[in-house]
Amino acid sequence: MSDTKFSFQSKSLYIPVIAVVVIWFLYFIEIQFRFNFNKYGIYPQTIKGLRGVIFSPFIHGSAKHLFNNSIPLLAMLWSLYYFYSKIANKVLITGLLFTGILTWSFARSSYHIGASGVVYFLVSFIFFSGVFRKYYRLIALSLVVVFLYGSMIWYVFPVEESISWEGHLSGFFVGFLFAFIFKKEGPQPEKFSYSENPEFEKLFDENGNFNPPEPEENKEDELSELN
Repeated sequence: MSDTKFSFQSKSLYIPVIAVVVIWFLYFIEIQFRFNFNKYGIYPQTIKGLRGVIFSPFIHGSAKHLFNNSIPLLAMLWSLYYFYSKIANKVLITGLLFTGILTWSFARSSYHIGASGVVYFLVSFIFFSGVFRKYYRLIALSLVVVFLYGSMIWYVFPVEESISWEGHLSGFFVGFLFAFIFKKEGPQPEKFSYSENPEFEKLFDENGNFNPPEPEENKEDELSELN
């Protein structure tokens, strides 16, 4: 796939589906066998709490919590793997790690669980990537993201005590940072090159002034007058 054209690849479908199926399956196991996976979430400023950097996106406290994350996670993962196929794995894995570590570094002393930090990371990355790249197709995607999930911005602030706004803020910041860092990788806007059209170049002189060549019939008329 070129950097200016997009085409369907199977991973843009099966990776989002697998991710959502896995988190629903783990929640089913937790409910069915009365496990409590919350202790595997991020617990800030503790060595043991670092394991949550990997495990927390797969753990949810309720069906409502899980459902609220599932749909945007599915949509944003599809967008990442469809529009940013070449860098999707690198962006997702490192983004997940950095979001978790940043949450661990400053959040409140509590277990922070759920995929919402990853969702905020993906929403932020996809939105700002379109802005930074100045590619009209990706800018259109950014506008769709704003229309669908623009209201999420309020939850990067401590508006509800039961919500990990620290995880949301971490994901949003890391997404912004990654969009800037990776702006030269992946899809790029099309660049028109005058050298690709030599006939067009002939319309200008060496100084760049518009100076089209005279038609052949005018030259013939001038020669006939001389004769």
